[in-house]
Amino acid sequence: MATDYYAVLGVRRDASQDEIKKAFRRLARELHPDVNPDPKTQERFKEINAAYEVLSDPQKKQVYDLGGDPLSQSGGGGAGGFGAGGFGNFSDIMDAFFGTASQRGPRSRTRRGQDAMIRIDVELDEAAFGTTKDIQVDTAIVCTTCSGEGAAPGTTAQTCDMCRGRGEVSQVTRSFLGQVMTSRPCPQCQGFGTVVPTPCPECAGDGRIRSRRTLTVKIPAGVDNGTRIQLAGEGEVGPGGGPAGDLYVEIHETAHSMFQRRGDDLHCTVTIPMTAATLGTKVPLETLDGLEEVDIRPGTQSGQSIPLHGRGVTHLRGGGRGDLVVHVEVQTPVKLDPEQERLVRELAKLRGEERPTGQFQPGQQGLFSRLKDAFNGR
Repeated sequence: MATDYYAVLGVRRDASQDEIKKAFRRLARELHPDVNPDPKTQERFKEINAAYEVLSDPQKKQVYDLGGDPLSQSGGGGAGGFGAGGFGNFSDIMDAFFGTASQRGPRSRTRRGQDAMIRIDVELDEAAFGTTKDIQVDTAIVCTTCSGEGAAPGTTAQTCDMCRGRGEVSQVTRSFLGQVMTSRPCPQCQGFGTVVPTPCPECAGDGRIRSRRTLTVKIPAGVDNGTRIQLAGEGEVGPGGGPAGDLYVEIHETAHSMFQRRGDDLHCTVTIPMTAATLGTKVPLETLDGLEEVDIRPGTQSGQSIPLHGRGVTHLRGGGRGDLVVHVEVQTPVKLDPEQERLVRELAKLRGEERPTGQFQPGQQGLFSRLKDAFNGR
């Protein structure tokens, strides 16, 4: 056997087709005449092309392994590996340089549509407990006149007479290596292989039209700003009446007049008078679950927080709810009438400013009650 094709590509005799192809690509990038114009390299390039032509074809490889010469039997170009039409594996050589071979054949007019996204506003209680909303969506739908075909009623697409339905046209050029054939999309049909002589008057041949429709969206409990809900197949219909993309609904939670949301917890502030903070009281508070009373214990300080467990937002994933955290703000009077001022001074005298204890001493409780009545106008 004159030539060892396995040795030419540098592979074992039991090499797989993938290993043979990788070896050929590596050598083709290294020895291609456009990269290395040395005449000796050109001869080497012809050898690896011939070796790959044999070893990549199962039938030729079998003949070669049995001791035959598949190139001479098939009318090939001998040791050079070139036939009358140029390279036997031109697409593989292009693949070696550009990473992928060109796709042949007409491309489909039917393609998947694009995804779409809209934003909707939800109130805090809707985000906390979930709801359903009707939304108006403007998207592309299948043309009702041509059913996505793109041709006017009573007509059909016709085979392109330039490329004869192949979607591409070929051109043969001569070089010192022989004849090289290149292909490009057909300029008449843009690669589709067919032309539409009479486009649909409704969609202008696109196979889809714009339309407004109403969708009902289920908003799960626990959504937050930026949460996106995917509605499969509710997006844009593709060209040629292709399958629709997806619709994404993005949640925007509107600001609440009382509560601020931090994760799944809610926060609010209640303002109470100094006397209520000192003596303790119950403050009515309208929560997401209805009216509740917040227990303000005696001696509560400004800035203190009181948690109401399980009164926040529902967890989006998993059971349970966050908390409602009530922040207490103690209001200090800025202007006292004579009676109020007298009672405050008397209380300060009884408590002793130089040694405040934080607890009422005998006689202070009754005085503070009178002070409370004075502040409340009783």
